[in-house]
Amino acid sequence: MAFQPNKMVLQMQRLLAVILLCLSSASAAERPNILLIMADDLGIEGLGCYGGTSYRTPNLDRMASEGMKFTHAFAQPLCTPTRVQLMTGRYNHRNWKAFGILDPKETTMAAHLQASGYATAIFGKWQLQSYDPPDFPNSDQRRDKGMQLKDAGFDEYAVFHGRRTEDKGSRYANPKLLSRSANEPEETKTYLGSYGEDIWVNHIIDFMDRHKDQPAFCYYPMALPHKPFEPTPRSSDWNPDNVPAQDVKYIVDMVEYIDTVLGRLMKSLGNRGLLENTLVLFYSDNGFHQSVSSSLSDGRTVAGGKALPLQTGIHVPLIAYWKDRIQPGITNGIVDASDFVPTLLEVGQAEPIDDRPLDGHSFLNTLLGKPGHQRDAAFFWYDPRPGWDKERFDRSVFAVDHDHKRFRDGRLFRLSDRPLEETLILSSEMTTADHDASRRLENLINEKMTGSVEPPLVDAFGAPIVTNRPPK
Repeated sequence: MAFQPNKMVLQMQRLLAVILLCLSSASAAERPNILLIMADDLGIEGLGCYGGTSYRTPNLDRMASEGMKFTHAFAQPLCTPTRVQLMTGRYNHRNWKAFGILDPKETTMAAHLQASGYATAIFGKWQLQSYDPPDFPNSDQRRDKGMQLKDAGFDEYAVFHGRRTEDKGSRYANPKLLSRSANEPEETKTYLGSYGEDIWVNHIIDFMDRHKDQPAFCYYPMALPHKPFEPTPRSSDWNPDNVPAQDVKYIVDMVEYIDTVLGRLMKSLGNRGLLENTLVLFYSDNGFHQSVSSSLSDGRTVAGGKALPLQTGIHVPLIAYWKDRIQPGITNGIVDASDFVPTLLEVGQAEPIDDRPLDGHSFLNTLLGKPGHQRDAAFFWYDPRPGWDKERFDRSVFAVDHDHKRFRDGRLFRLSDRPLEETLILSSEMTTADHDASRRLENLINEKMTGSVEPPLVDAFGAPIVTNRPPK
């Protein structure tokens, strides 16, 4: 069993870290700020720098041209699976409980950095403490079972869906947020006449401005462009007092507002001198909603693959900017959500606060243009059940490299040079290269599953599924 430090031990670790930082100002100066931004339901086809033509994204495109763009970044097909990996650095088959739930026994990236002396904050969407509505079958087994913000390693927060689903309110116009300032109690507040992303950007700027003399970690899990599809402050019919019925036509305004708020955030931080030593990462938790269709510069129109183990569900943007540290460029290095914890720990010169094994690989050397280990493939254990609205989903275990995708049941897909394109390969059509790739990815899947007790197969309500079908 992994050692779990008690609160007194953690407090002593944090105190020691702060003392060491105070004794060594040079060391503190070398520890950069970290700003991790994650969009909610944005595939690569949403950005011009990845060949998208349906949306104007000049600020993100500029960030990509001045920083590093990853062409092979992946996420899980749905938000909670990605967020659990991102927060813990561990694959879902090791710590999965239910949709909308982060196991309170896990250790988050914020807790590691907080213990090393970082000021920490989250402004955006949480949705990891309680998810199922009260009338959903067996919901009593899962409600209020996830990690609470006050235990997640964040000194400050202002979040949408901080507690129960039925109490979450709006994330866009007139947002309802669970908040806590430093050393203050939690409070829930509705911001009438305001827009969620604008409030969060203001919080980020203020937080980083107040911690100029201390390394700061800020996690910004955006709400955009997740449903409901609604006007933004840049829409012609924006009116927080009269929000129209959702309509997928607003997806254009919503994606472009991601770019707007990111541009304002970067400009404000730059004007304050806060980008001089700040690593900024922009990522996404999964692809576009299936009702969203977007155009690419090669003439294709693709539908979003959210919730599906398709390339359109898992292939997401990753852009990194670090002034004077990251040289402009493009990398085909493979990254998945589990890689962020070890990367942030290395960037922040922080040690893990417990001995839980991490599945991720640091990609700091890639960011800095140095030689070092890179992933050969990304691994996926995906099953968003149990949870409300998850009846139509199934378990998928698979691995992806640059050229192929292989499922545990033996299905093999060939990936194209054209992003998001994949083709099922019939056994009679497999080349030597296909056979080699299949064996290589099969070995990876077996390696990742070895020694792990796989969560039981259940339906959306948490009831066991009995089947003789081979696992996917």
